[in-house]
Amino acid sequence: MKISLGQEHIGYRRLDFPILKLSVVGGRPFSCGGGRIFRKRLLSARYGIQDMDGSASRIYHTAQGAPEDHLVILLAHNGPTGLGSELNDICGKDWVFGGGDHGDPDLAQAISQLKETTKLCIPLVVFGHMHKELAYGNGLRKMIVVGPDNTIYLNGAIVPRVKGLVNEQNATMVDNETQLPSSESGGSTRAFTMIEILNRRVDKIAETWVSVVGDKTTLQEEHILFQRSD
Repeated sequence: MKISLGQEHIGYRRLDFPILKLSVVGGRPFSCGGGRIFRKRLLSARYGIQDMDGSASRIYHTAQGAPEDHLVILLAHNGPTGLGSELNDICGKDWVFGGGDHGDPDLAQAISQLKETTKLCIPLVVFGHMHKELAYGNGLRKMIVVGPDNTIYLNGAIVPRVKGLVNEQNATMVDNETQLPSSESGGSTRAFTMIEILNRRVDKIAETWVSVVGDKTTLQEEHILFQRSD
């Protein structure tokens, strides 16, 4: 079964899917990574959040209300701190010499508290923001980390995620977003990060590229990021 959040705003909210025994919990809106609150006045006015501790508490209490028999997936714009500080790490700074950890401390704090004080199962934390292709042509970012307690941290920031199928130059970039090539250009290929959950465990994660030509869709590439071995 596939689920879609559609147009739901998930920031500091929880969506429960009782049939799947699954809850999706949103992190801090407007995050741009690092140790400072971005859009602080807006966060204060809209959510009553003043600082990182308040944000961590909001994420924690939102997740804490999930049914105990549900899997909890955390969905945030940026990942948590503590996943490495090399420039190619999953939340590493790739635009400054020497790298650094650009994760969100409030998300890390909330996850730690949930694991310490609740019985909730958190198999997966999904985020983006930190682009797969590193700055200055320094290669590619690590897009997945499996923690010591088997929580999987997944970065889905593949940019651009839409390319022209015949000639990639037919796709134009506007404000860091890719405009879809017209049908005259031969269609497009589009990136999706696919997650399969089986028997309450993450079974497979893959970066997939799907071609779209008119009404026809075809799987072009699949890169396995994670495959459960047992």
